[in-house]
Amino acid sequence: MKNYIKKSIAVSFTTTLLLLGVSCKNNETNKDKTQVKELTANDTKYRVLSQDFKDYWYAGEAEITSYKLEQARYGEIRIGHAALIYVTEDFLPNIQVKANNQNPENISVLKLNATKKFNTGIYPYSIMQSTFYPISKEQHALKITSSIQEWCGQTYTQLNNKADFEITSHSYFEGEADQNYHLEKTVLENELWTQLRLDPKSLPTGDLQIIPSLEFVSLKHIELKPYLANLTLNANSYTINYPELNRKLSINFNENAPFEILDWTESFKSGTEILTTTATKLVTIKSPYWNKKSSKDSVLRKTLKLK
Repeated sequence: MKNYIKKSIAVSFTTTLLLLGVSCKNNETNKDKTQVKELTANDTKYRVLSQDFKDYWYAGEAEITSYKLEQARYGEIRIGHAALIYVTEDFLPNIQVKANNQNPENISVLKLNATKKFNTGIYPYSIMQSTFYPISKEQHALKITSSIQEWCGQTYTQLNNKADFEITSHSYFEGEADQNYHLEKTVLENELWTQLRLDPKSLPTGDLQIIPSLEFVSLKHIELKPYLANLTLNANSYTINYPELNRKLSINFNENAPFEILDWTESFKSGTEILTTTATKLVTIKSPYWNKKSSKDSVLRKTLKLK
């Protein structure tokens, strides 16, 4: 009888855990799923998630925001558009990819796909960075990727958060080619864009060693490593200033939850002078975009003012 009770409890517990997951793919919603890893983690800090947070981020939709982009490149300002796509999804911590099925080992992440498209003369640029940031557990992003395509070629960089930061990069440029190396863990600029959406007050401030965005490192062909930066937080603005790189990034956001990003500026040397990239918000929508595949759904691009 005791064994039967133990088995029943185990089955009930396992069933409860399985029901806690949510998948962007199957569009299921469960507002308490972020507690999955808390059941087995030890000595770990966890965020307290409000009901409003769960209602917003676990509604089975992504938040998509379009921006007018003025991108500094080759000493000129290029006109284009950017988009920030935030969505929660289940993540497999060991192989570090999106989970297709519910599993008690899944980690709930807030994923950001940040895209840019602009032209330089005759040829176009397409840039995408992806950040997978744990929601309930206070730690660094689990994975970050960056890809840049233009008519000369393409580059790809991936950072995996394991015992340390494992870096893999591929480039068509001489001297960069194929690389694999490790870095000690420190603050990542890419992860700050997702951390901000959870709680701006949790953002780091002061003088710190920061790994710049993978996009900036690739475009400027500088070493991927930490650089000293000064970080400041005001009511609705967050600024990262890199003296060594002569670069400053400022992100302006709504000071009320869910802390939408309204615009950002990034100043750095382009060509022979300091130019400023700007991105200004156009439209925000909530949508299960993975289900919007038919031709009739292209009207949503007009809604977002994307060409």
